Amino acid sequence: MARLQNLSKNVNAFLDMIGYSEGTVQIPGGDDGYLVIVGSTVGHPILMDGYTHHPDRLVHLGAHLESTAAGRYQMIFRTWEWLQARLRLPDFSPESQDRAAIRLIEDAGALSNIEGGEITAAIVKCRKIWASFPGAGYGQRENSLYGLIEYYRAMGGHLA
Repeated sequence: MARLQNLSKNVNAFLDMIGYSEGTVQIPGGDDGYLVIVGSTVGHPILMDGYTHHPDRLVHLGAHLESTAAGRYQMIFRTWEWLQARLRLPDFSPESQDRAAIRLIEDAGALSNIEGGEITAAIVKCRKIWASFPGAGYGQRENSLYGLIEYYRAMGGHLA
């Protein structure tokens, strides 16, 4: 479950849905995805040692695919560096990861859609941020819109 206290049920459910879509919340020992390094969903769990910083670890996932993605929302290092400076985040803690994910959602113009229960519109607006969203187009595994909406609802989110 997302950890920031003052978020609406819809925003918390959307954050939970991102972690589910990215495959991080299902990793044993991954602290609900916050400790997960990319690649854990295709093999054995790869976890960070703690929350002091983004690990900036390049993981080779295939012949032509590599990534530095880490954490519940699988942020690549250069995105994290930019968000950390912009938001003055002190570490890579769950709270910092949640705040960064919310900023990405805001920047995509999807926060009002989420608050209003327009989850399909929010997913479409955020699909270039999270490669696991339907229509992302990065050549990686994409989840179905229906499956994401069902998970969002299971996490307490409401639809318009």
